[in-house]
Amino acid sequence: MVWQKAMDLVVAVYHACKNYPKDETYGLISQTRRAAVSIPANIAEGQGRRLAKEFEQFLANARGSLLELDTHLELAVRLDYLDQVQYSALH
Repeated sequence: MVWQKAMDLVVAVYHACKNYPKDETYGLISQTRRAAVSIPANIAEGQGRRLAKEFEQFLANARGSLLELDTHLELAVRLDYLDQVQYSALH
């Protein structure tokens, strides 16, 4: 269930980034999408590990990516790439 919600977030982030300026393609768009994709990827990789300690580490990595994503989205609001409604939907 958490993995599925993370996947839904990735799709929503990809759609939101379509409205960013084209000159952000290799900047904020790339970083935002990478952070979003890292969340479910880390959850999935951690689930495949045999030891609970390893799984916990991958969940910690996923949380770090989530916080990184939040920072990118906050910056997008400050740069007027996202409005508060869009930000709230992703946050």
